[in-house]
Order: sequence, then structure tokens, then C-alpha cells
Amino acid sequence: MAGALRPEDRPISPHLSVWRWHVTMATSILHRFTGVGLYGAAILFALWLMAAAAGPETYAEVEPHLTAWYGQIIMYLIAASLAYHLANGIRHLVFDTGAGLAPADADTSAWFAILFGIAAPIGLWALLSFGA
Repeated sequence: MAGALRPEDRPISPHLSVWRWHVTMATSILHRFTGVGLYGAAILFALWLMAAAAGPETYAEVEPHLTAWYGQIIMYLIAASLAYHLANGIRHLVFDTGAGLAPADADTSAWFAILFGIAAPIGLWALLSFGA
């Protein structure tokens, strides 16, 4: 084979430089990333509950962090991670039934999961801010 790479010059397994990026690939990576992030969110939630249980003095030390701009961003990211992880998990449950595996269907459901992860926290904020 003329022009073939020697075995030591080839990647050991399919590498990111070999594959063309597509939305289902991004959702797989994002699902893993949000899953790890939700572990950190659970730890933060437990610390918040411990501060609330410890009394008003301890909670008064935590509250400024929750209302600060960075605390609001963290809470949005937690809500977005939870919404995305839920939507993508349901997507995979549907895949387990054998439905939605066609490339066009998989791409559509992937975009839905991403957009749901962005929109759900905004909807939750609107609901909590303005009531129903």
C-alpha cells in the first residue's frame, strides 16, 4: 500500500482527530460531563443543607454566596445540568427500546436534549419569579 502509515504512526484507537464532530458525539461527552458535575452539585447541596440545619448564624455565612452573581451562575449550571442529564437519559431509555436509532432521529433527539437543558432552567426561573 503506497502512502499507508506505519503501525507505530497510527493512533492506537479512533481518535478525536479522525472523527468528524456531530451532535450525537457532543451529547455523549456532555452527558458524562454533566453527570460528574451533578456529583459536585450534590456535595454543594449537602453543604447548603448542613448550613441551614446548623442555624441562622451559619446560614448567614452561606447566603451571600448564593445571591452573588457567581452563585446564581452556579445554580443555573446545576439546573441546566440536571435538565440536560434527565432529557438525555430519557433519550437513551427510548434508544433501549430500539426506537429513534436512525441517524436523523438521533440527531433530532440530541438537539432536543441540548435545547431542553438550556431552556428548562429559564422556564423554572420564570415560574418561580412570576408565578403560574
